[in-house]
Amino acid sequence: MRIARFTRDDDISYGFVEGEPGEERLHVIGGDPLYTKLTPTGAVVGLDEVRLLAPVIPRSKVVGIGRNYHDHAREMGNEVPSKPLMFLVPNTAVVGPDDPVVLPSFSQEVSYEGELAVVIGRICKDVPRERVGEVVYGYTCANDVTARDAQRDDGQWARAKGFDSSCPLGPWITTDLDPADLSLRTRIGGDLVQDGRTSDMVFDVPSLVAAVSAAFTLLPGDVILTGTPAGVGLVSAGQRVDVEIEGIGTLSNPVVAR
Repeated sequence: MRIARFTRDDDISYGFVEGEPGEERLHVIGGDPLYTKLTPTGAVVGLDEVRLLAPVIPRSKVVGIGRNYHDHAREMGNEVPSKPLMFLVPNTAVVGPDDPVVLPSFSQEVSYEGELAVVIGRICKDVPRERVGEVVYGYTCANDVTARDAQRDDGQWARAKGFDSSCPLGPWITTDLDPADLSLRTRIGGDLVQDGRTSDMVFDVPSLVAAVSAAFTLLPGDVILTGTPAGVGLVSAGQRVDVEIEGIGTLSNPVVAR
């Protein structure tokens, strides 16, 4: 099932998406599906009648994972970490499909990073690897936008990866998905720049959720970014970044100057 969050006539609603690409329809549901049972209202609208929002606004946090693909670690001149390398992103960084990524005034080197994002569905702590499926609500596409110069200068990543609009999520959450071996592609202006598979992760999704939940209590709606494959590069104002993940869809965002 694909769960979308959207606005129409200034009201924020949720719906499940049905139909092939270009023919999708939204079946409107009542309440927040992270907290209430899926209850169709009977209303059906087309995607062209609504504005999609970030499918989830994390209640407490986004947890990022750095250098989680062998080829990306190599291209950045880094060793593969022996344990998941975690960082926190504030929920104010989250934007949705077609929302602009606003280049921060303090950076001259902003980079895209297409990633698979895990959405947590229930409060949990110290989740064993074999029970991770019980706490995952679903998956969506992410772009872990990074100010590379700030990342180098600061020595820690809060500003570089947490500025406003640096964490696009969308277009919706797919609930029935095996994340073990999915195609992940990023395009800039239609040109392919990243072409990886989630099977190339250093630490797979169950390992990541287990490790993150050992450090933090996770709440419904929290998001874990699982790292990016090789091919990262800089973006500039006027470009559009598309992150496409097999079984989910495409997250697309324009890049603008402040």
